Amino acid sequence: MKYNKLLHILYASALLFVAMFVSSCRFREDKFVDFANIEAAKGLKFQVIGQHETDLSQGLPYNCYLPDGTPVNEGVNLPPSLSPGEGEAENSNGPRRTNSVTGAGILQELLKYGNQNQVIEIVGTYPSIDGNWDTITLSGKVMLPAQGKPKRMILVSHYTVCSNGEAPSNCFSLEGVLVKLGYGLIIPDYIGYGVTSNMVHPYLVMDLTARNVLDMYLAVRPWLKAVGMEPEYDDIYLMGYSQGGATTMAVERLIETEYNQDMVDDVVNIHRVFAGGGPYDVKATYERFVTTDTAGYPVAVPLVLQGMILGNELNMKVTDMMQPWLYEHMDEWVNSKKYTSAQINKLIGTKVTHELLTQEAMDQKSEKVAELYKAMTENSIIAQNWEPLSSVYIMHSIDDETVPYTNAVRAKSKWRNANITYNFGHYGGHVMTCLRFIYSVRSLLEQEEEERRKYEN
Repeated sequence: MKYNKLLHILYASALLFVAMFVSSCRFREDKFVDFANIEAAKGLKFQVIGQHETDLSQGLPYNCYLPDGTPVNEGVNLPPSLSPGEGEAENSNGPRRTNSVTGAGILQELLKYGNQNQVIEIVGTYPSIDGNWDTITLSGKVMLPAQGKPKRMILVSHYTVCSNGEAPSNCFSLEGVLVKLGYGLIIPDYIGYGVTSNMVHPYLVMDLTARNVLDMYLAVRPWLKAVGMEPEYDDIYLMGYSQGGATTMAVERLIETEYNQDMVDDVVNIHRVFAGGGPYDVKATYERFVTTDTAGYPVAVPLVLQGMILGNELNMKVTDMMQPWLYEHMDEWVNSKKYTSAQINKLIGTKVTHELLTQEAMDQKSEKVAELYKAMTENSIIAQNWEPLSSVYIMHSIDDETVPYTNAVRAKSKWRNANITYNFGHYGGHVMTCLRFIYSVRSLLEQEEEERRKYEN
């Protein structure tokens, strides 16, 4: 009798366990959305080629890189610098100092805020154009909160990367922490990365890269509606740091001066723009390399030369401007996309500019440098006959060793009548300021949310 009773208890327990297991399986199945197979999205320009979910509750994943190509799990113990501080959203037009903190501390603070720990990462392709205006297939990533629809979409132009592993479609972008606040991100790879990693990246070729970035947003927007993830608000944020900072301003210009003027109904509404540490004046950046005979970020020298010469089809060869020993390694070190910028900088092994450039390239009065400067000016956002119409936040560190502070000073002078909040200060080097920049954007987004809640109540 006792034996039969025990069997009944065990049997009931087993049924309960199976019921719980099946229930949990069903829950996961209900929660899982196969974005590649939603019928309404088939035939659209944005085509999903892969997706997975990332859990941020235990920190950033291993495949997340700092702007110098260092994985965050190796590079967050940075030397003490300056904390994000308070009042970051104030209209700061001059230098400021705050208390000391490590890069790891900023990352920990970024991961504290927001109630979304699960991030859906969706890799896809979309049509755009190459330098010859021929149709090309590019790739990028869409990052969405796992719970609910996104509040707004943030179109991110990424900072300089060198290895294909650092391309947004292949890694977790640092800006992805903003998904924790309920926002969605769209992050293109650029030509030369992702599905086009066999191609040379047209570094700092402004109009082309801006068009590639905008094309991804235009392809993703109807896709979001088709898969039921249309954001709460249809206006977007633009965001970018370093190369992405200059590209972001170029995307804003493209939207305001060309795209929206050609559209009647399908316009792109910009809510706000965030730009940090950007080479808004490519010529001034290159001149600083030459006049100081120092390249704080050595790989930028061959990247800029190759981008300007090949991307603009200049009447010169890269060998005219680059030291033979460096040019001999260009395909292996840079164009193979096997190495991060941190690794390439180590392989280059010098920050002395004249050891990287030929004598002719160092001569600012030579004919070839004049042609090079012309291309750099044409690809500098502040050289354009345009002033931002949208609300913009620009951050730059006076101590930036990679993108000289003069870029920010010239941007402020050029756009003195625009609706721009400038935040310049002694914020440490380029990498540390990137972390501070993302922290600032997070703070500004939270402030906007708080103001909206007050207004609605």
